[in-house]
Amino acid sequence: MEDINKKIYAIVKKPTITETIRLNRLRWFGHVQRMEENRIPKRVLYMNLGTTRLRGKPRNRWQDGVTEVGRIVGAEGWQEKVHNREEWKKLLRTARNRRVLHMPVE
Repeated sequence: MEDINKKIYAIVKKPTITETIRLNRLRWFGHVQRMEENRIPKRVLYMNLGTTRLRGKPRNRWQDGVTEVGRIVGAEGWQEKVHNREEWKKLLRTARNRRVLHMPVE
């Protein structure tokens, strides 16, 4: 079934749902990073709730997912490019055009 889906996506040349979600996650991260420090979304992103996690394997946080997607994109210093809007857009375009975000996250 997976092979059929890959063939269909190759024919229509549209990103998969996974690619779209990962790209939008990176886009939102860039948007929030450029905000002023006192804005609510930025404060929430870096908020520490002061609670302890349950035993076992910890669940991934939203920020962990962004870091993983940034690693997949593979651009050196991708977090510094956030503050330059044109560089950030170029990074996102490159990730979308190369279709690197369809890779499974391990």
